Amino acid sequence: MSHIFGRSTRGQLPTAVGGDGCYLIDATGKRYLDGSGGAAVSCLGHSNARVRAALHLQVEQLAFAHTGFFTSDPAEELADRLVAAAPEGIDRVYLVSGGSEAVEAALKLARQYYMEIGQPQRHRVIARRQSYHGNTLGALAAGGNEWRRSQFAPLLVETTHISPCYEYRGRAEDESVEDYGLRVAGELEAEILRLGPETVMAFVAEPVVGATAGAVPAVEGYLKRIREICDQYGILLILDEVMCGMGRTGYLFACQEDGVSPDMITIAKGLGAGYQPIGALLVQGKIYDAIAAGSGFFQHGHTYMGHAMAAAAANAVLSEIEENDLLTRVRTQGDKLQAALQAQFGQHAHVGDVRGRGLFRGVELVADRDTKNPFDPSKKLHAKIKAAAFEAGLICYPMGGTIDGVNGDHVLIAPAFIIEDTQIDELVSKLSTAIDKALSV
Repeated sequence: MSHIFGRSTRGQLPTAVGGDGCYLIDATGKRYLDGSGGAAVSCLGHSNARVRAALHLQVEQLAFAHTGFFTSDPAEELADRLVAAAPEGIDRVYLVSGGSEAVEAALKLARQYYMEIGQPQRHRVIARRQSYHGNTLGALAAGGNEWRRSQFAPLLVETTHISPCYEYRGRAEDESVEDYGLRVAGELEAEILRLGPETVMAFVAEPVVGATAGAVPAVEGYLKRIREICDQYGILLILDEVMCGMGRTGYLFACQEDGVSPDMITIAKGLGAGYQPIGALLVQGKIYDAIAAGSGFFQHGHTYMGHAMAAAAANAVLSEIEENDLLTRVRTQGDKLQAALQAQFGQHAHVGDVRGRGLFRGVELVADRDTKNPFDPSKKLHAKIKAAAFEAGLICYPMGGTIDGVNGDHVLIAPAFIIEDTQIDELVSKLSTAIDKALSV
């Protein structure tokens, strides 16, 4: 009997014992094509020699030194590299152990920033429905995933949520893409005015929404208008790239494709590629400078922040991405994946939309393509797809509640950047088999 308190108390999981490129291997020898990188984490696959070697070398030199006393060469190098690659104005990096920690730090830093510059009345956060920003209480409050939030609602700080930028569901037939983007962006200004501009401190959004809605990208012009609104009212723009960043969309930072420089960016998942737990909060220089000129101390911290082993792994991951031109490869293989998905599901009676950027794609299931009506949530289609795919040797990331937290089903696909053409074919074929099997039950 296992004493692990896992994600679920039902069923027994196979034991993973090895990894080979895009595949995971269980104790029976069965191989699984990792079509989602776990949760968009394993961007280099499961057997990268450079990252393994970097970890061996680092553990021989230094495993851990508390950041209340020391910095370390790997952490300094990582911060320099991230700042050099980041959007304009980003000047500082706060290293943590994962995405939820990064978002939590962003929210607390936003609050302290306004305290330091003499605007203590600013404390409100605006985010979007059908978003996800992490599982710690502050991050969970910012997120708009109702299924995750509901039972913890009494513990959550009040956050208001506006419409997502979800073209498939939200754009009217007679509305241009540009007009749609401007319309939903305008909800931010309306909400700021309703709350009182002097009370709002931050707007939080994913440039490409991940697990909650299934690789939903912002339409062209949306984030630029959001940036303008934030600037107009003196509000910080926090972009959550925990899932969609670090090359997943074909750009190291997803917001670079949108031509936007936020005040803060949160990253994790692909930064460590699964080899070490690591995340980071990237910050505009003006925010750091305000703290430095004021109290001189960010009232926050974690024991394992800036961990030397984690930073060494992240540096190796960045080297793999840079030296092997993996961003170009993500765009190329992403186009091939999209084409394969469209060929297989473009006319499927129960696939309404295939979307995303780079190697970050979503397939939305519908009961009726013409009306876009979802399946009855009691059918639990997403869970059946996950089980059928796993049985077939494919790991993918299906979720329910795509539309409003209750209704809708989608499958998120986020394979390793090293995925080959034949493996794209394998992924799409096994996913097709799984979807058809789930629909027949």
